[in-house]
Amino acid sequence: MICKELELQKEYFEPDTVIHTLYFGGGTPSLLEVAELSQILDVAHRHYKLELRELTLEANPDDLDTGKLLALRQLGVNRLSIGIQSFDDRVLKFYNRAHNAAESLASIDKAKQAGFSKLSIDLMYGFPQSDHELWKKDLTTAIALDPGHISSYALTIEPDTALGRWTAKGKFNPASEDFIAEQFEMMQDQLGQAGYLQYEISNFGKPGAFALHNTNYWKGIPYLGIGPSAHSFNGRSRQHNISNNIKYIKALEQGSLLFECEDLEPVDALNEYLLTSLRTIWGADLRHIYNLYGKDLLIDKGAVIDDLREQGWLEVKEHALVLTTSGKLLADGLALKLFY
Repeated sequence: MICKELELQKEYFEPDTVIHTLYFGGGTPSLLEVAELSQILDVAHRHYKLELRELTLEANPDDLDTGKLLALRQLGVNRLSIGIQSFDDRVLKFYNRAHNAAESLASIDKAKQAGFSKLSIDLMYGFPQSDHELWKKDLTTAIALDPGHISSYALTIEPDTALGRWTAKGKFNPASEDFIAEQFEMMQDQLGQAGYLQYEISNFGKPGAFALHNTNYWKGIPYLGIGPSAHSFNGRSRQHNISNNIKYIKALEQGSLLFECEDLEPVDALNEYLLTSLRTIWGADLRHIYNLYGKDLLIDKGAVIDDLREQGWLEVKEHALVLTTSGKLLADGLALKLFY
């Protein structure tokens, strides 16, 4: 089905669009056989102009044996994103993860031995505790492993999930916003001292180790998402596929796609650029905004910008609006203040 959709979606980009990154993510793509991944790549090469600089695969620690890792390297995968979440077995059990802490540690070692120099590990913070010792240990372990890139996200409670229902019934008490904010600031501090740059709110990398695919996304570069629930953006429109697997498959079997598409007005595209770019180390490029949208932010939003600068949340650096370390904690809310 993925191959069929790749064929049907080939007109989404301009014909001369060159694609530099591919990302196998969403779910557990490491469960696919290498032959299946190879087939998808062949179809992508057939229908798109690929000049790949980065080919990423998301993987769970328990899916990675040495043989598969070597086969993935041979296929051209040059970055692994490993979903570790925590190095504490109790927490992993609570998250219903299939792997344990020992498998997490072993997966990093195996990946390095197989020749992967570009590694990213995912961590989750905000697990309710009486203190921050658990999070400190996870950060210390991650830094010692030296993956070069760490993505970290706060534990969120979605209403229509088991955790959401437990919370509603009083069976689970989420951490407070202050507790989560403290762990976010601890992460900034510890990873910064270890040489990691926070190049996006949730992404930290050592110099030269930033994930190219992530970078392109947050800079507003067009992308195509394939599969159920996948989102796409080509600069002019946003679209997302139907989330129902059965309906998705049935439509493709009939040679069609089921998705919703929203054509972006220039002001919507500008606001989306502000929302994503302000999350990055590079910030919102004022010249790009003026050249593409005809808007002078320093004039149009001068009073707001001055206020955010006085609050210590925003800086103007080399023709760009850039959030400060403390401003990053409020990124989405600050972006909203600059919207047109």
